[in-house]
Amino acid sequence: MSSTSFFNDLLSSIAEQGRNLLDLRRERVPSGKGLGDLCEALLSQRGEASGVALARDVLTSYAGLPDAERQSFFQDLKTRFGPDLDGVADVAAAVLKTPGEEALLRRLHALSEPRRQELIRRLNLAPGGTSALVRMRTDLLAAMRTDPSLKEVDRDFEHLFSSWFNRGFLVMQRMDWSTPAAILERIIRYEAVHEINGWEDLRRRIDLPDRRIYAFFHPALVDDPLIFVEVALTRAIPEAIPPILAEERAEVPAGEATTAVFYSISNCQEGLRGISFGNFLIKQVVEELRRDLPNLKTFVTLSPVPGFRAWLTGALADPDSAACATLRPAQVEALKEGGAKAGPDEELREPLRALCAHYLVREKKSGIRPLDPVARFHLGNGARLERINWNADPSRNGQRQSCGMMVNYLYDLGHIEKNHEAFAATGSVAAASAVSRLLKAVPEKKKASDPVA
Repeated sequence: MSSTSFFNDLLSSIAEQGRNLLDLRRERVPSGKGLGDLCEALLSQRGEASGVALARDVLTSYAGLPDAERQSFFQDLKTRFGPDLDGVADVAAAVLKTPGEEALLRRLHALSEPRRQELIRRLNLAPGGTSALVRMRTDLLAAMRTDPSLKEVDRDFEHLFSSWFNRGFLVMQRMDWSTPAAILERIIRYEAVHEINGWEDLRRRIDLPDRRIYAFFHPALVDDPLIFVEVALTRAIPEAIPPILAEERAEVPAGEATTAVFYSISNCQEGLRGISFGNFLIKQVVEELRRDLPNLKTFVTLSPVPGFRAWLTGALADPDSAACATLRPAQVEALKEGGAKAGPDEELREPLRALCAHYLVREKKSGIRPLDPVARFHLGNGARLERINWNADPSRNGQRQSCGMMVNYLYDLGHIEKNHEAFAATGSVAAASAVSRLLKAVPEKKKASDPVA
């Protein structure tokens, strides 16, 4: 942390020197369009000190823009800072005439790259530039909801962030009670799956022998985690989340635990959406746990099924759907009216478990990938769909998103690579026999294109 602070102080000093060299005493840029002119000046600069000063001016001015002007700025990035298409056409024609000329090929590559990529690189030179650009992309993602054409700009942010935040730059740290309070406060705020209700709740998740939290950090965002995973050490694969989060429970001595349960994974930076960290984090945590606790034999998740309720609601509206074919008419009507839990006889338990298995294995996005985002993540990492748990999350959010269902994805270390390759190639879902039995209760309109492995 101290070395990063020194580096930031050095950049700030360079920026101040550059400001003196440029004699920049102008007013704040008044609009997103005007900010584009300042970006042009940044791209034309050759001096490092003046470039750092200009980059800081651009980012400071952007931070002061209202939302409407930020939208205008993103539009300017799209229309004004794309590739030089005329230059590309001219050089491409020259390459066709002399295809072996390396100088022309390099020139073609340079011209085909959108100018905004170089702009983003130069903005990153400013003190705190990386953090500011992550926040800028957060705004861009929000702007894309009303203007999908800005995806063209977002592709350049995502391309550069994939390099800047690659695994080689990430540092994993275990959180404990000695971790700086500013970081722990962010852990509380960023928890996206099972809310942390204050400091005492956090203490139960990090300061007991059978509970741990691991996070990834990046040198440019020193005190701000990128992603973190919460781990429970248990004697068996859990079927529900309340016993994991209970205030009063019997602790398991770490040396006696046989199972590591990943029960919550939270991405912390909206501006880094689409940049994959979770697969690396889980694999590194598994390696550390195996080294520290050789008795651990089973690595499994207790995961939500966030898209199940929405899919089921849509399916119940279609009389020909798998859901309506599986449920009795009275059950369909009960679910339409909002009932998610079983009644006294738990009549909905097995039908909903079967439909949840059907949703995770057979319902696809873009042909071969599961609809459910959590399923795509774990199955893509090579995990196996191990078990469907009924009423495992009775919280309001659990009922709203998944009718209370939770799932165990098993990371079988001997089969991860095979499962991953099959899923990547064909979308084949590795599933335990218990899940396959559930699927038999749900009729298919046609043969599933993606077999259960």
